[in-house]
Amino acid sequence: MGKNPELQAWEESELRKSLERFPERKENFTNHGGDEVPRVAFPEDIDDDYLENLGFPGKYPYTRGVQPTMYRGRFWTMRQYAGFSNAAESNKRFRYLLDQGTTGLSIAFDLPTQIGYDSDDSMSTGEVGKVGVAIDSLADMEVLFDQIPLDKVSTSMTINSPAAVLLAMYVAVAEKQGVSPGALKGTIQNDVLKEYVARGTYIFPPKQSLRIITNIFQWCSQNIPGFNTISISGYHIREAGSSAAQEVAFTLANAITYVQAALDAGLEIDVFAKRLSFFFNASSDLLEEVAKFRAARRMWARIMKDRFGATNPASQMLRFHTQTAGNTLTAQQIDNNIIRVTIQALSAVLGGTQSLHTNSRDEALSLPTEESVRTALRTQQVIAHESGVANTIDPLAGSYFIEEQTDRIEKEATDLIAKVENAGGVVSCIEEGFIQRQIENAAYEYQKEIESGDRIIVGVNKFQVEEEVKPPVLRVDPIVEKMQVEKLAEVKRNRGNEKVAAALDGLKKAAAGDDNLMPLILEAVKEYATLGEICNVLRTIFGEYKD
Repeated sequence: MGKNPELQAWEESELRKSLERFPERKENFTNHGGDEVPRVAFPEDIDDDYLENLGFPGKYPYTRGVQPTMYRGRFWTMRQYAGFSNAAESNKRFRYLLDQGTTGLSIAFDLPTQIGYDSDDSMSTGEVGKVGVAIDSLADMEVLFDQIPLDKVSTSMTINSPAAVLLAMYVAVAEKQGVSPGALKGTIQNDVLKEYVARGTYIFPPKQSLRIITNIFQWCSQNIPGFNTISISGYHIREAGSSAAQEVAFTLANAITYVQAALDAGLEIDVFAKRLSFFFNASSDLLEEVAKFRAARRMWARIMKDRFGATNPASQMLRFHTQTAGNTLTAQQIDNNIIRVTIQALSAVLGGTQSLHTNSRDEALSLPTEESVRTALRTQQVIAHESGVANTIDPLAGSYFIEEQTDRIEKEATDLIAKVENAGGVVSCIEEGFIQRQIENAAYEYQKEIESGDRIIVGVNKFQVEEEVKPPVLRVDPIVEKMQVEKLAEVKRNRGNEKVAAALDGLKKAAAGDDNLMPLILEAVKEYATLGEICNVLRTIFGEYKD
C-alpha cells in the first residue's frame, strides 16, 4: 500500500472520523486463518490518473464509495418491500419484518393509490389491496404505522404522482405519535419522469408534475431536512428492458432535469441536492452490475460539480437504494430464484449500495408469503455476516475487467445523455418517444436472444423439468375491497366535512397560482380529506397526461 501524502491525509482525517462515528464496527477483521483483512486496498503507486478516476472512499469522485469506511463502518440498510391488502394486514407484516431484523421499511401501495384514486372509485374496482396496501386517508396511515415508532425507523415509500399526499400523511401520523418532522428519516420515490417511459403510474402532465416535485424539495428542506425528497429510479427503466448503460443514462438524465427544475424555481443547489437519492436495479450479470454502480457514482459527482457547481460534498454523492431484478424471476423452478437473488444482492453490496431490498422466490407467481420474505431477508444477512465481502471497502477495485467495464458504462451512458440533451432534453424525448424506443429496442434484442437460445435462462429455455406440485402462494381475499370501501365511508361520515371542503378549496386556489402546495395538502390530510379528493382537485387545475 503506497503511503503517499494523499493516502496518509485520508487515513488520518476521513477514516478516523468515520471510525469514531461507528464504534460498533471498529474492531479489526480477520479471515478464517486468523489473518487481518485490510480495511481498503490501494495500488503501490497512487498517481494523478488514479486520484481523478478512483480516489479514496468517501472522497470525490466517489467511485470507491460515498463513505470512508463503507460497510466497515456500518452495514447497508436492509429493507424488505412490503404492503398488501389493507393497512392492518400490512402493519402485521411490517412488525414481523422488524422482529426478524429488517432495519428499514419499504412500502408497496396498491394500484389505485399509486394513480390517485380512492378505493370507492369505479376505476379502483378489482384492484384494491392487490399489488400493495390501500391507503385512502390519514385513518389508513395511522393503522399502517400503529406501534411502529417513526423516530426510530427509516421508511421508504414507492409512490410518485401522489407522493406529496402520502408524505403529508406520514408527517401527520408522526405528529400524532409525538415525533417532530425534523426527526423523520426515509425516502419518497417521487420520480414521475420515469413513469412516462417505463412504468405508467402518472397522473399530471410533466410540467405540472415537476412543479409538485420542486414544491416537495423546498418544503422538505425547511421542515424535514433528514428526509430524502426523491429516489430517482433506474430500477423500472431496467425492468422495462433497458441495458445497464441505458439504465444509468436515463436515470441521470432525469436527475439533471429535476435539478434544473429546482434551480429554475429558485432553490439553492447545496440546500436541496444533498437530499437527492437514487434507486437502481441489480440484475444477474454480477460484474457488469458492480461496474454500473461505480460508474454511476463517478458520473453523478462530476455532473454535480462541473455542470451545476455544487460545492458541498453531500451534494456530489450518489447515494442509492437497490432492489434485485424482478424481471429475472421465473415461475418455473422458483427455488432457482433464491440463487438469482443472492447473485444480484451480492452485486449491489460489492457495488457499494446504501440500502437493499431482496426479492422473494415466489414473486413471479404472487405477492410473497411470509416464509419467502424471511428467506429473502436472510439472504442479505448471510452476505453481511458470513461472506466476508463487507469487511473490505470496494474489494474489486483495480480489477482490470471491473475498471474497463466501469469506464465503458460511463462512456456509453455519457454519450446517451448527450443525445437526449441534443434532442431537446428529457421531457421532449418523452413526448417524442425517443427514450421509450431506446428501451423497447434493447428489450426486443434481449428477448430474441432468449427465444433463439443464445441466452440461457435456467429452467425456462434449458434445464426444464416437469413440475407437478405448485408452491403455496399468497392471495388477497376479495372481501378486502368491500371492507376498505366501508371504512372509507365511515371516515367520510365522521370527519368535519365543512373543514375538508375549505381545505380543498384552499388547495385549488393555490394550485391555480404559484404557492407551494405542500402546506395546503398537509392541512387537507389532517382534516381527513382523501387521497382521491386531493388528487381530483389537482386534476381539475393541472389536467391529466395522455400518452
